[in-house]
Amino acid sequence: MEKWECTDCGYIYDPALGDPDGGIAPGTPFEDLPDDWECPDCGASKDAFERI
Repeated sequence: MEKWECTDCGYIYDPALGDPDGGIAPGTPFEDLPDDWECPDCGASKDAFERI
């Protein structure tokens, strides 16, 4: 699974880790995140992320 980086703050979303604090289970691909999911570090929307 590919990692995604927030272009606002540099946070890396790693699907293998998910976002447990945000209720996202490990193994969740970026594409399957809810549309209203936000960067846990800065609150940016999914649109601010780029595949790395």
